Amino acid sequence: MSSALAFLSLRRRRLPLAGAFFAPADFSDLALIHTIASLAGELLTSHYNPRPSSHAQFQRRNSVSLVRKVKILLCLFEFLKDSLSSSSSPSSLFPRSAILCFRELYILVYRAKLLLEYCSQSSRLWLLLRNPQISGNFHDLNQEIATLLDVLPLDDLHLSADVREQIELLQRQTRRSKLYVHPQDEELRRKLFSFLHEFEQGEVPDPEELRAAFIDQLGILDAKACRTEIEFLEEQIYNLEEDADLSLLGGVVALTRYCRFLLFAFQEIDVERCSNQAKKLRKGLASQGSLDSSFTIPKDFCCPISLDLMRDPVITSTGQTYDRASIIQWMDEGHCTCPNSGQMLAHNRLVPNRALRNLISQWCTAHGIPCETPESAEASAESIATACASKAAVKANQATARILVQQLSTGSEDEMTVSVRELRLLAKTGRENRAFIAENGAIPLLSPLLYSCNPVAQENAVTAILNLSIHDGNKSRIMDEEGCLTLIVGVLRQGWTTEARENAAATLFSLSAVHEYKKRIIDEPGAVEALANMLTDGSPRGRKDAVMALFNLSTYQESWVRMMDMGALSALVGAVKDEGVAEEAAGALALLMKEPIVAEAVGSEEAAIHSLMGLMRSGTAKAKENAVAALQELCLRGGFTLTQRVARMPSLGVLLQTILFTGTKRARRKAALLAKMCQRCESPASMALGNGWAFDRAPARTNPLRRSSSFGSGDVSVSVSMAISLLYTGMENLVSASIGNSVLPE
Repeated sequence: MSSALAFLSLRRRRLPLAGAFFAPADFSDLALIHTIASLAGELLTSHYNPRPSSHAQFQRRNSVSLVRKVKILLCLFEFLKDSLSSSSSPSSLFPRSAILCFRELYILVYRAKLLLEYCSQSSRLWLLLRNPQISGNFHDLNQEIATLLDVLPLDDLHLSADVREQIELLQRQTRRSKLYVHPQDEELRRKLFSFLHEFEQGEVPDPEELRAAFIDQLGILDAKACRTEIEFLEEQIYNLEEDADLSLLGGVVALTRYCRFLLFAFQEIDVERCSNQAKKLRKGLASQGSLDSSFTIPKDFCCPISLDLMRDPVITSTGQTYDRASIIQWMDEGHCTCPNSGQMLAHNRLVPNRALRNLISQWCTAHGIPCETPESAEASAESIATACASKAAVKANQATARILVQQLSTGSEDEMTVSVRELRLLAKTGRENRAFIAENGAIPLLSPLLYSCNPVAQENAVTAILNLSIHDGNKSRIMDEEGCLTLIVGVLRQGWTTEARENAAATLFSLSAVHEYKKRIIDEPGAVEALANMLTDGSPRGRKDAVMALFNLSTYQESWVRMMDMGALSALVGAVKDEGVAEEAAGALALLMKEPIVAEAVGSEEAAIHSLMGLMRSGTAKAKENAVAALQELCLRGGFTLTQRVARMPSLGVLLQTILFTGTKRARRKAALLAKMCQRCESPASMALGNGWAFDRAPARTNPLRRSSSFGSGDVSVSVSMAISLLYTGMENLVSASIGNSVLPE
């Protein structure tokens, strides 16, 4: 998707007529009238001083009509405000029915203000697509004005003749108002649908007709405006705005992207400017030798509840953004209102605010603040892309891809930078996009950019190859491209940016999923060493990709030689202590230690055994499974001495008990094998383990998790064989199945 920097508004553009609204409570008559008059004045000021980006050509007639009605209401409020100010008893000037009407008028003016802001901040294409619905919203407000004026007790307000005449005139006009949909806007909307229909039929729309529609009628005059339109529509897609048709929006986004390059070619050569803002700032900070601790966090990046920097910003049903952990805690405490606006929460579904999250991530990168993207944040990206992948969108994207790939081979350096960036974004989602881009010969053209001196071009090129590699059919194209693997490893070792190196590691992870490519990656000079360095010194995301790549490579039978020689084994042992990558690191060790030399090397480090036991104690279910599997392989391949050392580790018995009763099926099987090996390693001279394996026979039958409370230095535990028999009551079949089978099937 496109860069989040183009989202000028960090708050979701939400249709203002959905949701609950409340009038000010416990206000006196004078305060209420003052509040309504102030709100109406703000509406008029913002309308007569519109933002430069305001799109007045859409909904102009409806907007002007609504503003005129609010202006007449403001005359009423100003008169009432003056009357209350001069009254000797302002608190009881109006009857209760009038106060109720004023409260409803406050809500109406507030909604009118939001509707006008919604129209001024929305993109042209979005307003065009939602033209009938938005026109209906204006009509609904007109009807509500008519209803409120019908029940407003004008006789009790003692209005002057001119004010009353204006209100009565407004009353008659709103009664007669009808739904107005601009005919030219509707014609343009139908024209847009006809372009999509042509793509759906496998035809490309006439360029002159596209130019007339986008430039002359929509007013999209350059590539920058085109990109802004795309980004706004993508925001609506990912926010699942109201009842939006995702397939339609996906088609319009694809059509607009095609028009961007068809109509405006590559005139927008400022891609580096946006991409390098954070990098330039980071470089400046790095040159100072230390970070400036005096910087302040932008207010929009802080959660309104916790006031801390948001790590996973999400949007509630009211359109407000909070950090996920804070708003979940708020709702778990029984609150059903929005903390910021006070509106009722229509539902508890939280939508990721990707635009804001990307801005926070870039800001954190610039200031040297660790900021790991939540795994859940992108979980639905592919499913949403699938929902948007209409036939028209696919065909339009294919037409765009042809232009971009062609520009990679014939364009200038700046044009190639723009092209590779767009190919990266186009390949980010959608199986069809990935397949078609590769089929059009993009990979041979992307490979040379991997050693580009332009950091942006290199970063986008390796990320584009990563995105393309997700499609299984493209993996062979990448591996078969001469020199491509070497260049990917080169980026991993010496890439210009952190993201480039991370994405190179992720590319190797993706490619190593194919078994026949594992040996080629292992044999590639510098590949394993670079992954080990990334696992040791990389960012959280980089370490995750590196350990997954090493895990995949570990499944190759002869990988252990390279792993030991290039430092990957030591890196994996150290990674067991890292919660973020411990699970995969333990799994890789379990695979590598099938080789006795590796088992001896790992077993020689006391810290490695302690780390694996720590993972058995506090890791995830999968992490515990991998840890006990690694220890079992260590004992199996490492010999009697290593097995004794493992058996004498404090609390090993209790950890194995816990896994036997609560672990996964494979974890229980490995725990049973490990316990049996600890039993077999006993000898008359090594019966006294003194390590917590002792059990009281009678209590063990009723409470198998109970341990002896204390041991002196000279205490002698019961035989491990007795402990085993007490531990695994009811599991005879499982243990007996492991006898004589040193390794059970995985």
